[in-house]
Amino acid sequence: MSHYYRLVVSCPDRVGIVSRVSGFIASQGGSITEANQHSDLETGRFFMRYEIQADSMPLDADGFREAFAPIAEEFTMTWALTDTAQRRRVVLMVSRASHCLVDLLYRWTAGELECDIPCVISNHDDLRALVEWHGIPYHHVPVDPVDKAGAFAEVERLVEAAEADSVVLARYMQILPPGLCERYAGRVINIHHSFLPSFAGAKPYHQAYERGVKLIGATCHYVTSELDAGPIIEQDIHRVSHCHTPQDLVRFGRDVEKAVLARGLRWHLEDRVLIHGNKTVVFA
Repeated sequence: MSHYYRLVVSCPDRVGIVSRVSGFIASQGGSITEANQHSDLETGRFFMRYEIQADSMPLDADGFREAFAPIAEEFTMTWALTDTAQRRRVVLMVSRASHCLVDLLYRWTAGELECDIPCVISNHDDLRALVEWHGIPYHHVPVDPVDKAGAFAEVERLVEAAEADSVVLARYMQILPPGLCERYAGRVINIHHSFLPSFAGAKPYHQAYERGVKLIGATCHYVTSELDAGPIIEQDIHRVSHCHTPQDLVRFGRDVEKAVLARGLRWHLEDRVLIHGNKTVVFA
């Protein structure tokens, strides 16, 4: 089965970047199967994502990195090269609401999400049977509301032991400590059940109902130490009206949450999301 190299670049914008990178790949006989570029005119920053057929080049991934490094230095690039032959390892975290977890597990078994799921971590034991039915280890780590440090030390130990590339909070209803957010910066994805920045925090659908909104939504974003304020990956909405109850909003919202989280995770796994300050460039 063919595999690909994904080259992702961010650097100060200037003339000749595309020519230089494309010329390097062409000089190695590389076949570019997808190319995305974006220039941010306000910040003068350039973003690029190339997907290259790996077997079209004589270089392995390490050889590619070594040969490309002088170009990266010349253009002051922040860059990364990934090889799709190396599957990402994604740890899922969940509390009691199962809809996002069920949807991700379905997509994973259907082959829509190209990753390994080494384990699921939860502060409740409710979803153990579901997860273990999929052949995935389930770790129950209760969180003491008086002293959460011990629980999150265990969570961090489990994530590290799983050699996780990314962590997904699939409706995990606890706030991660700042140290964990910083250690895995740009690698922890959350689904928040509102259209951020509106209605951050607890019970957003009830907040939305009290405000009388006509649209509700969901937001997939990277987790930072500031609650529900990290770089946004994807959002979507559902129209509501005065005749809908808070329970209706919750029901509608579940469908939006599932779709938004799945898209956000897929784009993250495909290296389509480039973080730029507290915003993102998404080559979807």
